[in-house]
Amino acid sequence: MTVRNIASICNMGTNASALEKDIGPEQFPINEHYFGLVNFGNTCYCNSVLQALYFCRPFRENVLAYKAQQKKKENLLTCLADLFHSIATQKKKVGVIPPKKFISRLRKENDLFDNYMQQDAHEFLNYLLNTIADILQEEKKQEKQNGKLKNGNMNEPAENNKPELTWVHEIFQGTLTNETRCLNCETVSSKDEDFLDLSVDVEQNTSITHCLRDFSNTETLCSEQKYYCETCCSKQEAQKRMRVKKLPMILALHLKRFKYMEQLHRYTKLSYRVVFPLELRLFNTSSDAVNLDRMYDLVAVVVHCGSGPNRGHYITIVKSHGFWLLFDDDIVEVGMQIHLQQACSVADTGGVYCEHFLKYACLPIILLENTLHFYQNSILLTAFSMERERSRIVELFLLCSC
Repeated sequence: MTVRNIASICNMGTNASALEKDIGPEQFPINEHYFGLVNFGNTCYCNSVLQALYFCRPFRENVLAYKAQQKKKENLLTCLADLFHSIATQKKKVGVIPPKKFISRLRKENDLFDNYMQQDAHEFLNYLLNTIADILQEEKKQEKQNGKLKNGNMNEPAENNKPELTWVHEIFQGTLTNETRCLNCETVSSKDEDFLDLSVDVEQNTSITHCLRDFSNTETLCSEQKYYCETCCSKQEAQKRMRVKKLPMILALHLKRFKYMEQLHRYTKLSYRVVFPLELRLFNTSSDAVNLDRMYDLVAVVVHCGSGPNRGHYITIVKSHGFWLLFDDDIVEVGMQIHLQQACSVADTGGVYCEHFLKYACLPIILLENTLHFYQNSILLTAFSMERERSRIVELFLLCSC
């Protein structure tokens, strides 16, 4: 543990006391804990995603339920479950915890994260969710095989050996349908594709709604890009578009802030202002989509602070019991009257931070927030230092459906 880590833990007592005071003893949620995470050199990307996931109630509950099961061989999920359990069972309401075991396991399993360079929060989120799903599917597979051996039934049809859907898929998985219409015979073909998060392009002076609309814009396939039509048995001009066919319970929305510039031969950061709502309804759905009127509520925002993809710092802003809290590694704060949209969507001219990743979630599933006193247009948010960073970018959102 570094000197910085030790200092963080020592200073957390003051921060914790201030946090409890800011929230107030009568307002502090029952059985809730707000704990910062120690940064082990470059692990802010990991800490920010873990905090966002911890405050997604369906995800947290499933991880804790996994912890309650019989002892399993150590893997990334067992380490995550140990960390979540450690936070959830603390006697204190606030404090700081070093996620040393989880970080060690992460670095052991993937060389990409086994260094002290800045990593991408979105890439880590994808790796974590897919790894957890793989672990759960492998365990299900082993359980089935053990059951077959016990029952002596080893001749089960091959279609029954397909990987089962896990609670990761139940929470995060949605389905896109790629529709292609031949302009010669008007035949429409479609192909479905599952996703755990949506990545959308960003432009100057735009909004989340506009980004999602662009995601589903119709594209014409012509010239060398002509589409081979099975009905016409030849290449034809066609139009294609992407639609959402199945809406996930939790929508993880990634803003593609890092773009490769051919003239510079490197990735650069797009510090554009993107306006995002506290509630979101997806309109770019297919005609056969289920729950077309599903409303999403913003529950977490991962923010990248810095001027480029290989440098900077990640923080997270989460919604918990009607409060908006800032998690900056070991620091947890609430209060100060700054609008969430203003704090996370500053324009590229003179801006400080920008959104990287947002999560929208379901109000009834998360915390029955419709029963809470919550100012939708005047959110209380911690005022954090704007002098030490140059560009704040929200990159990831978490949203939960109603």
